[in-house]
Amino acid sequence: MVNVLISGANGRMGKKVFEAAALSDKVKAICGIDLVENLSGKDFPIYSSFDSVKEKIDVVIDFSAPANLNNVLDFCKKNSVAAVLCATGYTEEDVKNLEAASKEIAVFRSGNMSLGVNLLIDLVKKAAATLYGFDVEIIEKHHNQKVDAPSGTALMLAEAVKEVDEDKFFNYGRQGICGKRNKNEVGIHAVRGGTIVGEHDVIFAGNYETVTLSHQATDRSVFANGAVAAASYIAGKKCGLFNMSDVINGK
Repeated sequence: MVNVLISGANGRMGKKVFEAAALSDKVKAICGIDLVENLSGKDFPIYSSFDSVKEKIDVVIDFSAPANLNNVLDFCKKNSVAAVLCATGYTEEDVKNLEAASKEIAVFRSGNMSLGVNLLIDLVKKAAATLYGFDVEIIEKHHNQKVDAPSGTALMLAEAVKEVDEDKFFNYGRQGICGKRNKNEVGIHAVRGGTIVGEHDVIFAGNYETVTLSHQATDRSVFANGAVAAASYIAGKKCGLFNMSDVINGK
C-alpha cells in the first residue's frame, strides 16, 4: 500500500483525491496539508505545516498552488518522498526548480491528470502531422474561480502541435485590427464562467473542411483518479521526471 500525503487537502481537488484514494486498493491517503489545520480526524489528520507531519509518507500529491511548490519539494527531498505535482501556473523558475529536484527524487508533473486528456494530446500530434498546413485554434473553458490562463492543458495541447511543427508560435487571443492570420500561429483562447470543470477543443481548419478534437470533464474525480494512478506508478522510483504518458504507456 502506497501512503499518500495530500497537499491542499481541504480544497475541492484535495477532497476528491481523498475520495479516490479511499476506493483504491493500492493507495491510502494518511494525512494532509492545508492552511486550516484539522487534527480531529485520527485516520486523516490535516496539518498546517510540513514540519508537523509525523506519518511515514511514500508520495505527496499536491493540488495546492504554485506558491507552495518549494515547500512540497523541500519536504520530499528531505524525506526521500516522491512528488505528484498537479498544480498549474508554474513560472519558468518553478519549472527549473522541479526539474532540479527530479535529480534527487521522483517527480511527476502534468498540466492535466485526466487519462482522456492525455490521449487527446496523442491524437492532436497525429492530427497535426496528418493535417499539416491546417490552421490550429485551441479553445479552453473553465470555472470562474480559476486564476491562471490559458490552462495548463491548453498549453500542453499547443506544445503537442509545436512538437510536430517547430515553426509554430502561440497567439494568446486577438483584439483590434490584428491583421490576417499567420499560417504558423496557434491561437489559444480562454473562457471563464460558472462552474465549468474543464473543456478543451482543438480546431484544425483547412480549405472547406474542419476537424475538431474535444475533451470535456464533467466531474473533478477524473483528475483525482489520475493523480492516484500517478502516485501508484511513481512510488518506489528513486528519481527522474515523469508525466501521464509514462503511466499510460507503462514505462
